[in-house]
Amino acid sequence: MAIQVVDLFCGVGGLTCGLKKAGLNVVAGFDLDPTCEYTYNHNNNVPFYQKNIREMTGQEIVDCFAPNVIRVLVGCAPCQPFSQMSVKRGEQSIKEDEKYNLLLEFARMIKAVQPTIVSMENVPKIGKTEIFDDFLKTLKEEGYYTDGGHVVYCPDYGIPQNRHRFVLLASKLGEIQLIPPTHKRQDVTIRPFIENLPPIAAGEICPSDPMHRAAHLSEKNLKRIKASTPGGSWHDWPEELRCECHKKDTGKTYTSVYGRMQWDAIGPTMTTQFHCYGTGRYGHPEQDRALSLREGALLQTFPMEYSFINPDVPVVMKDIARHIGNAVPVRLGEIIGISTLQHLAK
Repeated sequence: MAIQVVDLFCGVGGLTCGLKKAGLNVVAGFDLDPTCEYTYNHNNNVPFYQKNIREMTGQEIVDCFAPNVIRVLVGCAPCQPFSQMSVKRGEQSIKEDEKYNLLLEFARMIKAVQPTIVSMENVPKIGKTEIFDDFLKTLKEEGYYTDGGHVVYCPDYGIPQNRHRFVLLASKLGEIQLIPPTHKRQDVTIRPFIENLPPIAAGEICPSDPMHRAAHLSEKNLKRIKASTPGGSWHDWPEELRCECHKKDTGKTYTSVYGRMQWDAIGPTMTTQFHCYGTGRYGHPEQDRALSLREGALLQTFPMEYSFINPDVPVVMKDIARHIGNAVPVRLGEIIGISTLQHLAK
């Protein structure tokens, strides 16, 4: 039988792109954010539906599938409520987040659509929550075999980021699990991903690639990055360049902010602010600037040709960085796709 996939919370298509690279046929992507439509549709040639999952019916998803196909439903519900920062604020703060129960909306769609395969991807902390327990209970009640979900360390699959993600696979057909690691983590570095891009300065745009653009730096931040060494920290700076917060006891442990990356090491997690020098270890290993938008996308394992710039809309760096940082790494999507195909081939 043919296999078709619908991607919920699809964003700009990191998961969809990876599934397609694995050989799966993605037939629709759903997301609330209209600014994702151009990038998702243009790169993947898959219909994008701007929908709020709270207002959707299962029939809307069912209608995307052809008759007599193996249905696969995948999704990465927005993870902000379960991020490390949110967890530090306490359980009550988490539950007050409007995105808190989106995982249960995903469960509602699963009950209505009854796909053969389900994949859920999120931050590691979600596996320890009450809402995840409810999600797992729904899967079991609906007759799914599941691995219960596992925390994946991205370099084990060739993704050059110090990134951990929680991945769950479920199937109506029998036991299913993610394929074993494909890489030795010590061999995964940022070098092959971004070394060959043309050099640019802070605030500059590469003439041959409008995505290869770096944010401006203030005069003081330029002095700071020039004083930074790969893998070092603000401790390497002269006293006059240090931030006031770093002089307090509460700020002394934040050693990665204003840091430079190292060529022959993995990079930090690509967040929605990877283009900002002061928000993490996002300084280029050699050039005196933060990562460009293209570099962030490549470290998220998007293909070089992936286009994020809508020609009809002015470029806003923070919006594109948000799209990239929120995406499922393409390579992780590919691993989920390969795992799905191997399971169905049994």
